[in-house]
Amino acid sequence: MVEIQNLSKRFGRFEVLREINANFKSGKITAIAGPNGSGKTTLIKIILGLVKADNGIVYVFGEPINGDCSYRQKIGYMPQIANYPENLTISDIIKLIKELRNVRGNIEEKFIREFNLENDLNKPIRTLSGGTRQKVGAVLSLMFDPSVLIFDEPTVGMDPVVSSRFKEIMLEEKQKGKVIIITSHVMSEIEELADEILFLLNGKVYFSGLISELLISQNETKLERAVAKILENQTILDV
Repeated sequence: MVEIQNLSKRFGRFEVLREINANFKSGKITAIAGPNGSGKTTLIKIILGLVKADNGIVYVFGEPINGDCSYRQKIGYMPQIANYPENLTISDIIKLIKELRNVRGNIEEKFIREFNLENDLNKPIRTLSGGTRQKVGAVLSLMFDPSVLIFDEPTVGMDPVVSSRFKEIMLEEKQKGKVIIITSHVMSEIEELADEILFLLNGKVYFSGLISELLISQNETKLERAVAKILENQTILDV
């Protein structure tokens, strides 16, 4: 489990996150959602140790991170936009990450097949389409069997067949008892995959819990409509 307690973060005068409390459970897929500027990216970066919180604590499987980078070995991260060295091939990148992560075995071969990358392994990164780069990111996040998986807009740029298979893989990883965190602007995708949702608004937790509970609270049957209603009401309050 990944647990967040009283997390706050400022950039200058702007308070990006305000006293965030959340639990990301093992064997569950939790979606972090909210409008642009709500703090989703900052929260993920804090979990990854890329940004330091001003206040609060992040626990990974009961251990506070407290500047200790070793916990990152338990996390597989797929960014929405990954900047790999353009001159390296897919095969080079995989080998490099395996060495950095001290990965043994050849679990990556399974995911290379799953994402149909066998014929692309010797292609330089600079020649790849956005969708193929996404597939590379998926392989890199999965190939060392981490206990925590974080997918940032995971299916953007993927064709329908690959996207469908990737969703199946996420559900398979969930069945292994892993903590899975996703972000997505596609509410139907969140509804399809996630068990729970952490909805951020203006840097605060607006809702945390089962998607079904959020739907009930907004008297809606579809997540997209429920979220639209939340944002419409917020706009009225801000006027």
